[in-house]
Amino acid sequence: MKNLPSNISRAKYDFIDSSVLEKLKSYAQKPISDLEKIPAQDPYSVNGQKLRLNFIRQHLKIDVDYLSGEKIFDDNQSLKGNIENYIGMSQIPTGIIGPILINGGMAQGPFYVPLATTEGALLASYNRGSKACRESGAITVITLQEGVQRTPTFKFKNLIDLGNFTSWVLKHKEIFVSITKETSNYAILNDLSINIEGNILILRFEYSSGDASGQNMVTICTDKICKYILENCPTKAVFWTIEGNTSGDKKATSLVTRVRGRKITAEITLKKEVVGTVLKTTPALLQQQWKICSSGPAKTGTIGTGMHPSNALAALFIACGQDVACTGEASTAITRMEIDENGDLYCSITMPNIIVGTVGGGTSFPTQKECLELMGCYGAGKSGKLAEIATALCLTGEISILAAMSAGQFTAAHQTLGR
Repeated sequence: MKNLPSNISRAKYDFIDSSVLEKLKSYAQKPISDLEKIPAQDPYSVNGQKLRLNFIRQHLKIDVDYLSGEKIFDDNQSLKGNIENYIGMSQIPTGIIGPILINGGMAQGPFYVPLATTEGALLASYNRGSKACRESGAITVITLQEGVQRTPTFKFKNLIDLGNFTSWVLKHKEIFVSITKETSNYAILNDLSINIEGNILILRFEYSSGDASGQNMVTICTDKICKYILENCPTKAVFWTIEGNTSGDKKATSLVTRVRGRKITAEITLKKEVVGTVLKTTPALLQQQWKICSSGPAKTGTIGTGMHPSNALAALFIACGQDVACTGEASTAITRMEIDENGDLYCSITMPNIIVGTVGGGTSFPTQKECLELMGCYGAGKSGKLAEIATALCLTGEISILAAMSAGQFTAAHQTLGR
């Protein structure tokens, strides 16, 4: 987003960098070569497991010694900062799907995606959605906004005190930027907004957080800023707290036009032939199913129109050492399906709260690191890539589940592959 005018906060507006557009156009013009498929035979046997592990080692050149169970975690000292009262590891089955073919601003190419779950039929569904997409082309994915928030809240005796406090705060925004730089090597304060409710003032600090998901980072920076305000502002608050529960942290909110983490949109046009051969339905039936399922949330007060993005995100987050509680906000999604002039099916998903990290948190634990390495997403400079893969993954799942329902396959699939 480097071409965004300097006087406009990138956390306020959807924006597509011209260099990203050129990158997308260039990749779209490349012929799609034959993609190596994951060995799908013997889905539960030791032999099938070995086939897939060998595929990962030989084709992707990634060591998976911890995922395979050949090595056991024993570095207890590395747990500091991640857990207290440690007793052992919870083992959750991990599988792999793909490749998902992506043409993104940060993620380009075929990606084999690890998912950890105990829900039967889940990986089969996402694998089928991935196949339908790659047989139709690459999923185009674009990051539109970035931002992580903290919303400290202050209470005053009256509106006059609140007004004086607010005026002082707005005159010192540049100092807050400097405090952020001094406090963190990665956080950047992009924006400050204000919401007033009687004698309550909510400050919304908006940051970018580099390759970390950023919740702890922005909390520490905001705390330093607030303490500076409290020590130096001549008007004093009666009470204050670091978070007024309005940032959207780990919960679905109605602020779908803004951003928490990254706002990302993805699209694919499914060829009508592929809809028939892979998804066993028709564009007309799929679109009709989407219409029904996108109007349902309006009747129930659901935020977003997605069917089950949380399924993909929870499984991906567990496998890759993310904060799984963030599925609460990250799973908010707007989907769209419509038949184009050729009779093909245009599908899109927009997700305003994809919050992931490729450094810090649980990303460096052995199996989580191996899963991130499977996608080339471990370490600095990779969080945007992971976020785009996560969004494309969610789109494949929306396509597959709606197709299954439209063709009457949903129940049978769960009877065969589920519990």
